[in-house]
Amino acid sequence: MSAFPQLSMSPEVREHLRNVYTNNELLSESGADEADLEFEALLSCLSHPPLFTCLRASTHLHPLQDIQRRLEQHLAQQERSPSVYTHPQLPDVLLLPVHGPRPVDRLASEVIVGAQCGNAVLRGAHVFTPGILSTPKYMKVGDVVSVFSDVEGKCTRGAKEFKGKKVFLGNGISEVERSEIFSLDGPRKGVAIRMTEPLYQSPSFDGVLTDQLFLQNLPSVVVGHVLGPRPGERILDMCAAPGGKTTHIASLMQNQGTVVALEKVKSKMEKIIQNAKMLKLDCIKAYCCNSINAVSSDPTQYSADAPCSGLGQRPNMTYSWSLKEVCSYQPLQRKLFTTAVRLLKRGGVLVYSTCTVTLAENEEQVAWALKTFPCLTLEPQVPVLGLEGIPGAGLSHDQRRLLQRFRPELSWRGAGVTLSSESLLPNANTDTIGFFIAKFIKR
Repeated sequence: MSAFPQLSMSPEVREHLRNVYTNNELLSESGADEADLEFEALLSCLSHPPLFTCLRASTHLHPLQDIQRRLEQHLAQQERSPSVYTHPQLPDVLLLPVHGPRPVDRLASEVIVGAQCGNAVLRGAHVFTPGILSTPKYMKVGDVVSVFSDVEGKCTRGAKEFKGKKVFLGNGISEVERSEIFSLDGPRKGVAIRMTEPLYQSPSFDGVLTDQLFLQNLPSVVVGHVLGPRPGERILDMCAAPGGKTTHIASLMQNQGTVVALEKVKSKMEKIIQNAKMLKLDCIKAYCCNSINAVSSDPTQYSADAPCSGLGQRPNMTYSWSLKEVCSYQPLQRKLFTTAVRLLKRGGVLVYSTCTVTLAENEEQVAWALKTFPCLTLEPQVPVLGLEGIPGAGLSHDQRRLLQRFRPELSWRGAGVTLSSESLLPNANTDTIGFFIAKFIKR
């Protein structure tokens, strides 16, 4: 039985997303009943975390086996020591099974956290002070409390109780008093609730092997390998924050060459610099710049992690964006794509990726790009861990076979969510976030 309700969204966005699964071309292959079942499975799986925590290892610094051993030694010091697996196809990835939902009893004392904080808790994080919205009136250090997520954003900060819609995340121990959380000077930083009985069991990686491990969703790691950067190349990464793919590209290049990272928000650009420094990668040059206006970078390859509607992110119990906001990304992506093609060298590679599941931002963008830019051709991807693109955008079957679409809803059909560790590993490539990758070459 699912721990949480399906991903909640406005009726307009729900219908827009449902149309992706019930377009005429797709129905001709699967049928209406099958399409509806897949759509319902999608909404269910998006509210839960993936079955694995994916860690990208800094193999430009140390062999994977050395990092794996150090991680196992660290985890052995915790009360529960999960297995650490290497990925059979990705030479720089470690996988840790996520167990849940677990049977955890709810307590009378309740702490309410914001939705973003709640999502982080589901992936193994403790509760940090800024994420707390409500606590019991006399909460003190050492109190055992139940933690809930305010999935509709209706809890008033500082409330002593909350009767709105909330989702149980597990139990923890308070490390601060209520007065420290809601003081007039603002909340202090650091952990406020240390999760001792989380609904989903996954280790916390706050401050753990920070120069050797980077938390990154599996499909995002695949992007770097599909791009295939080599030492000495010059690569442009648009919309690069927070720097996961940027630092991965630099690591694959063995820190030799140049990775130009563009980000229009200064604070996010500074995060890229921070991550590059932490991972000891000095070949990254980050600039605060709107990528649409980029005029000259002379890259040999190009990675476009396009801003998108984010409808593939997990876990996410509430999606608050309007249909207008969801639909605003396609024209923005096309502007970025146009700039990318103009900057790309002849013979250069362009990889386009999103963390959303809509047709408009994925297969339709590929069809548009091939029609708009005759110099572009789709290229085979290596490795292939996802499935082919879905029908509905006018692409041929051969063209769709060159795409990668990660569809976690298919692994959820009839599988449930509680699996043994022995059955987890085969699902590492399927129970991921929703994601899309296309690879082009400029002839």
